[in-house]
Amino acid sequence: MKRVITYGTFDLIHYGHINLLKRAKELGDYLIVALSTDEFNWNSKHKKCYFPYQKRQQLLEAIRYVDLVIPEESWEQKAQDVQLYKVDTFVMGDDWQGKFDFLKEYCQVVYLPRTPEISTTQIKEDLST
Repeated sequence: MKRVITYGTFDLIHYGHINLLKRAKELGDYLIVALSTDEFNWNSKHKKCYFPYQKRQQLLEAIRYVDLVIPEESWEQKAQDVQLYKVDTFVMGDDWQGKFDFLKEYCQVVYLPRTPEISTTQIKEDLST
């Protein structure tokens, strides 16, 4: 079984997220999504989520491409997760190009193109105007 992992906040899930998850799942048989906790988002990413962790987790678990959701609690846990879950492919959006190349010693690293016309940041900006 080929295992794939990706990471993110996945707040205000939109079709760009679905595109990423679908393409990530196409790279293997089992997709793990490491979902940023509320504390990690606030303390490390300086982001406030609209939906709390448990609701975002429920939304991700309802998506057919996602097999397992785990908490992301720190930047440093990625290498540990890759080894613990026996991951073959690590996937992120191409806005992170090169940032996770250090994981190549453990698995394949793939940066997928983002869906250009949509982002949670853009949605939040549009709603506030």
